[in-house]
Amino acid sequence: MYNSANSVLSLQSTFKHIVLATFTSLGIKDDFIKALLENHIEIPSEIQKEVISKVIGQKTDLVAQAQTGTGKTAAFGLPLLHAIDPKSDKIQALVLAPTRELCQQIAKQLFKFTKYSDKIFTNAVYGGANIDDQVRGLQRPTHIVVATPGRLLDLLERKALELTYVETIVLDEADEMLSMGFKKELDSILQQTTGQRNTWLFSATMPAGIKDIIKNYMDPTAVNIVIDSKNVVNKDIEHLFVQCEDSEKLRTLLSFLNSQGSNRGVIFCRTKSGAQTLAQQLQSKNIATDAIHGDLMQKERDKVMRAFKNENLQVLIATDLAARGIDVEGLSYVVHYNLPDQIEYYTHRSGRTARAGKKGISLIFVNAKEVSKIKDIQKALNISIQKVKN
Repeated sequence: MYNSANSVLSLQSTFKHIVLATFTSLGIKDDFIKALLENHIEIPSEIQKEVISKVIGQKTDLVAQAQTGTGKTAAFGLPLLHAIDPKSDKIQALVLAPTRELCQQIAKQLFKFTKYSDKIFTNAVYGGANIDDQVRGLQRPTHIVVATPGRLLDLLERKALELTYVETIVLDEADEMLSMGFKKELDSILQQTTGQRNTWLFSATMPAGIKDIIKNYMDPTAVNIVIDSKNVVNKDIEHLFVQCEDSEKLRTLLSFLNSQGSNRGVIFCRTKSGAQTLAQQLQSKNIATDAIHGDLMQKERDKVMRAFKNENLQVLIATDLAARGIDVEGLSYVVHYNLPDQIEYYTHRSGRTARAGKKGISLIFVNAKEVSKIKDIQKALNISIQKVKN
């Protein structure tokens, strides 16, 4: 007799076995796989398969180009964790990231991966937090440091940590670090470590500054991985634009937000004052929103981000630099209330939605004078942006 319950259990067991075999074939230990499954990371993404297969257990430099939301943290994090000697209390790996938020997210993810393994300690250090507290934190056993470039140099000057035993340096979202003005800091860090250890560079785009880093600080034989090179922007994003005059923007935005119901998203403005003004306008319409921008103190910024992540806010309004490294699950849309200053910023903005295989919308607002720039974005990023009626 056919037993549907037993059949379902059998299928689940078979599927789990397949998932385990897939990660096992990449060289991932069972202790880490157990944590991956618990965190719903069941099938390796393309970037994870490519990177892990090339670097796990290997000593090599690596350059990987992939859009945000593709699983890069696991791609570099799992090989890093495999290479750590838990019995040593030395710092053995360094991850550089552009923002406090991304540092925290990376450290949190690495912690989750080690739930069932030997204790591997990760410490996140970044600007905007008390440096004395971070110095004290580094006095405890630390195997992996995740840092923003500026704060790392501050700590090195204080001799709060040393890079002598570091075997691998990861540059995560390298193009964002350059666009935020960290070129001098990156040069200083890489000059101190060139030739001593492996460097893994991850970037959504490859501007001239990134190519200079590769040329000056990485081995010419570095492994090169390009994920979906013809579509730097996530293929799960639907790209749209609406043409309206500046005086009609707010009304058009309210209409769009109304159409989205309970869906959540991020709205990008070009300036700090623009972001703050728009937040106040939407709040007056009883929309649960707030803004993050460079004029906020870190404490205030953390409060806004906490409210957004806890879903107390439906919409987050942000400037480009303030939004670096934002990784919030389940965002349905990104709105470009103002066009970005650089085309590369469009990639980073849009990458806040359609993460982890989900679908998302990227909606651009343009006036009559700006509409020609839509073609520039389409050509540069090899995407199609459809016009929607106002």
